Amino acid sequence: MLTELEKKIIASIQGDIPIIPRPYLTIAKNLAISEQKVLEIVAGLQDRGIMRRFGATLRHQKTGFEANAMTAWQVDEKRILKVGNIMASFKQVSHCYRRNPTSNWPFNLYTMIHGTSEKECHATAESMAKKAGITTYSLLFSRKELKKTSMKYFMEP
Repeated sequence: MLTELEKKIIASIQGDIPIIPRPYLTIAKNLAISEQKVLEIVAGLQDRGIMRRFGATLRHQKTGFEANAMTAWQVDEKRILKVGNIMASFKQVSHCYRRNPTSNWPFNLYTMIHGTSEKECHATAESMAKKAGITTYSLLFSRKELKKTSMKYFMEP
């Protein structure tokens, strides 16, 4: 369970953090606690596995990565973990998930491949397939970004 203070800190860090020398100090002042207390709580959330990581999000289109493809893979369930680890090891892959297949859609492993072009994404998928020994897959290219936001678990104080 999370304390009310932990929820307030999560609410304060789940969105954009200002690019300033001491952003945690600003958060601390807003919550009327010390900067050290904020840092201790954030570290504790990580230690407890509640907060997995802290990272920056790039707008990939503005950095030259204009193509991305959700790639659906059909993988033998006995090999899913091994193949998933192989797929996740590619630097062009940002997401790798196992999902349940259906009778109409037999794919059970999904990766998001990023590249400078669709051709590059196809080449990456071919390399991944060869390395993992997979022959059945489908690339689903993004055509238009309709929404892209981070989850908001708690409202800001």
